[in-house]
Amino acid sequence: MFDNFFRGRSLFVTGNTGFKGAWLCLWLNSLGAKVSGFALDPPTEPSLYHLAGIDELSTSVAGDIRDLEFLERAMKDAAPEIVLHMAAQAIVRDSYDDPVGTFSTNIMGTVNLLEAVRKTPTVKVVVVITTDKCYENREWVWGYRENEPLGGYDPYSSSKASAELVTAAYRSSFFTSSSFHFESAHLPSVATARAGNVIGGGDWAKDRLIPDCVRSFTTGEKLLIRNPSAI
Repeated sequence: MFDNFFRGRSLFVTGNTGFKGAWLCLWLNSLGAKVSGFALDPPTEPSLYHLAGIDELSTSVAGDIRDLEFLERAMKDAAPEIVLHMAAQAIVRDSYDDPVGTFSTNIMGTVNLLEAVRKTPTVKVVVVITTDKCYENREWVWGYRENEPLGGYDPYSSSKASAELVTAAYRSSFFTSSSFHFESAHLPSVATARAGNVIGGGDWAKDRLIPDCVRSFTTGEKLLIRNPSAI
């Protein structure tokens, strides 16, 4: 599918100890990429990161993206061509319990990531992963388009909409290449990807509908459906 594009290339993945980040590192490794990770310790036990041996397939630095100086050093040491930013506080209910931590991680963490990119001359491409929750929720029955207004009623959604605005501001202010050719020297090209819900093996996070179902079925405990009227 990728025609060996990733083979031998150096990538820097934040949030590599999480569910999506661990799967991403597995895929990149299978495509022949050289992967460096930067993240907190795995958020669950058990974790896909440990069970799949991600730490043996890639180089990983334990760190907090809110620590700009440490993040800059780690990225410079990795000298990546491509940066994929997935580190985040991603649980909606946790954002109500800790709005300050959610905003600081998802907004200032994105600011720090882009600042670190500015200090790392090897970087050619940056993809900041946000969420489809970044749109203003109008309770429509159809999907949102990329030109719909950003919004967010809960701290998580709002923080991710803000991460979109931060990335757009950096792209316009600091990464304004007029053309892009991967093999030539230029300012990094920056994009965002607004991910929807992902279902798959290795997700032990709390407050996830399918993992909650699996836990309930395997333990014989009653399943709690938090929003039974949701569609």
